[in-house]
Amino acid sequence: MKYITGIQSYHGTKKTAVTIGKFDGLHRGHQKLVDKIREYASDGCESVLCAFDMHRDTIMTSRERREHLEGKIDWLIDCPFTKELRSMEAEVFIRDILSGKLNAAHIVVGRDFAFGHGKRGSLEMLKAFSDEYGYTLDVIEKERYHDIVISSTYIRDALAQGDVELAEKLLGYPYELTGTVQYGQQLGRTLGFPTMNIEPEEHKIMPRYGVYACRVKIDGKWYDGVGNAGVKPTVTDERRRLLEVYVYGYEGDAYGKEVTAQFCGFERPEVKFGSVEELKEQVMKDMQYGIDFFGLINE
Repeated sequence: MKYITGIQSYHGTKKTAVTIGKFDGLHRGHQKLVDKIREYASDGCESVLCAFDMHRDTIMTSRERREHLEGKIDWLIDCPFTKELRSMEAEVFIRDILSGKLNAAHIVVGRDFAFGHGKRGSLEMLKAFSDEYGYTLDVIEKERYHDIVISSTYIRDALAQGDVELAEKLLGYPYELTGTVQYGQQLGRTLGFPTMNIEPEEHKIMPRYGVYACRVKIDGKWYDGVGNAGVKPTVTDERRRLLEVYVYGYEGDAYGKEVTAQFCGFERPEVKFGSVEELKEQVMKDMQYGIDFFGLINE
């Protein structure tokens, strides 16, 4: 897969099957669009996904999107939603971008797709210009979960409630974050349960602050764990977002390593305890929750 930033950086020569949108989360609805452009891909036609960067907190970072799509499509274009794009008239976008720049032979969009200045570009307009610019148009119906349309907003709401199991059903995969293990106060080690402090990327959405059953990938291997997502109010006033996770069965040194954590189940909200002793007592209960959640043997 070729990865570039900005539509103007695209210099492909073949016809393309294109899908365009924000693609925040690459949820099950987005995956239907990806599957369709992959169907069109061939020796003479390349699959292109153009993801608009709206410069806001996000379910999936650009790097995560790239990792999820690696090996599935031919081109991934991360496209900053610039003033120029916002002000571009819809027909100009069809003529200069979809047809002129991306050489689209097939355009694949969702039922609610709108584009151009003031979102004046509609599905009807795309269809009306299809013969003139030589492309086919596929409009993909929304994916639903229990009769509710799957959307990034729906997933954000689930994460805000700590309902990571619902988020997984909507996404089609566990909600996760990737970050570098940071040096902390090493309080966990002092209390007898060494933890890893994983700092998420700047605009990555954290689920509701609280304690979760997690799976953690370190050096390519997955481990079960239990972690607190939040700001650790009992031990610091720093307000720094971290996932502090205890990893069952891991005895290595992960400091400075990039790890990925998946959120599997919510136990309780983050709490500011009155003392470190109260915190330690609760952490022992949290560790037992993780053992029970994953069905581990408590030795």
